[in-house]
Amino acid sequence: MMNVSQQLETEEDLLPCLHIKLYHPQQSSKGLYELIPLGKRSKHPAEDPFRLGRDGQACTVALLDNRVSRKQLALQAYHTAKSPGMLFTIQNLSQKARLSVNSSALDFLEKIDLPDKALIRFGEYEMLIIRDSGEAKASFEVEFEVLTVPPSRETCACVPSITPVLDTGSFITNSLPGELRIIGPLETDETAICYS
Repeated sequence: MMNVSQQLETEEDLLPCLHIKLYHPQQSSKGLYELIPLGKRSKHPAEDPFRLGRDGQACTVALLDNRVSRKQLALQAYHTAKSPGMLFTIQNLSQKARLSVNSSALDFLEKIDLPDKALIRFGEYEMLIIRDSGEAKASFEVEFEVLTVPPSRETCACVPSITPVLDTGSFITNSLPGELRIIGPLETDETAICYS
């Protein structure tokens, strides 16, 4: 039988952390993030959903914006037998607005597993959530930061742009150096007649 002190989480346990980077096009002119503890980690119990929205009493963290739903979204921690680390789901709590997670749109009460790195959009807000793993089972940390440019611009900048050319079946990757550019057919049609 385990001792109670062996079951409790110790101070040395590395807590999983959700780094949440926020952006809104009018964030400099409004005090949207006044109620959010920016730049410092806050501990949160894993059994409770972490809610973000306009209502400071119903949500863990509140945005000062009347266009945000009272309860906008929830992050819920969970464990599986196959994964040693803490995993998370994200759920849309807004009846009025869709929530976008990378390229997946969520309607009211729909939820999806949160990837290690996710671009979240609702209204004019963009959030980049990056998950750091840890050994702790009973709690996790959340750290908020404000970005000066939209995270969608940052995440799209690292993806090579591919320009298809439909009439030849060729494509050119514009963002790669010359020696790495690929120019040529994507597939061949064996029934096409070639004249030389």
